[in-house]
Amino acid sequence: MSGASALEVIAAGPMTTVQDAGRFGHADLGVGRSGAADADSYARANRLLANPPGAAVLETTMGGLRVRARGPVTVAVTGAPVALSVDGRGAATEAVLHLPDGAELVMGLPDRGLRSYLAVRGGVDVRPVLGSRSTDVLAGLGPDLPVPGTVLPVGPPPRDFPIVDHVCAAPVSGDRITLRVDLGPRQDWFTDRALDTLLSGEYEVTPRSDRVGARLSGPALERSYAGELPSEGMVAGALQVPPGGEPVLFLADHPVTGGYPVVAVVRSADLPRAAQARPGTRIRFTARTRP
Repeated sequence: MSGASALEVIAAGPMTTVQDAGRFGHADLGVGRSGAADADSYARANRLLANPPGAAVLETTMGGLRVRARGPVTVAVTGAPVALSVDGRGAATEAVLHLPDGAELVMGLPDRGLRSYLAVRGGVDVRPVLGSRSTDVLAGLGPDLPVPGTVLPVGPPPRDFPIVDHVCAAPVSGDRITLRVDLGPRQDWFTDRALDTLLSGEYEVTPRSDRVGARLSGPALERSYAGELPSEGMVAGALQVPPGGEPVLFLADHPVTGGYPVVAVVRSADLPRAAQARPGTRIRFTARTRP
């Protein structure tokens, strides 16, 4: 770990993790990719600071993060919009912020969306595990969850300098979103009525959701077969359907295999919006072709 500056965590909020672009090439060992749940907001935070694309950041769930600069640092906050302050003075999200030594940055609750990202110029320089600094909450890999008193080293600043001081990001979706899906790979395990229900019904994100997946409440999907599948590979965005019939939308820390049929897969371009769906959000699914 290098660099003289650091971020000291004073309060970690409901859940804060260190995340980067993810852990690649280890699925054969049962290790998933993990990484930032909202890849678009994560990438935008690093671009604002001219960090390399894989630099590690802090991902917060429902805000509440409070950090103190140890040494001067440059930061940016993106994702779910939060009330932001530096030493008690209001500050802007989606913008470059310069924190002097000892300054305290506080993130409030987002008024919409779920996950916000605090990037620091030079990246959060914790020890990588299997090539990534991401915390995988399902596998228990990566750095521990930050708690009050945790000191997170900051890496050396990149050679390039930021070329903008703020960006105009698309607003985070509110209490209703539509996600595009491709049907399959196990759509044949469901009746035609179930497929029509999936694409015409409305589902609600339940509080039993996390970085592993969003458990959805809504009309049950009727199966064509009563048996079970052998475990097979899973990807982020998979809509896996347990015997109860209500789908689970796999997110960043999903398992690499599963034995329940996958009725459809959310397109990767829509996964950042899925990652911002807080409990209570209503979701509709749409496909290019109806069954």
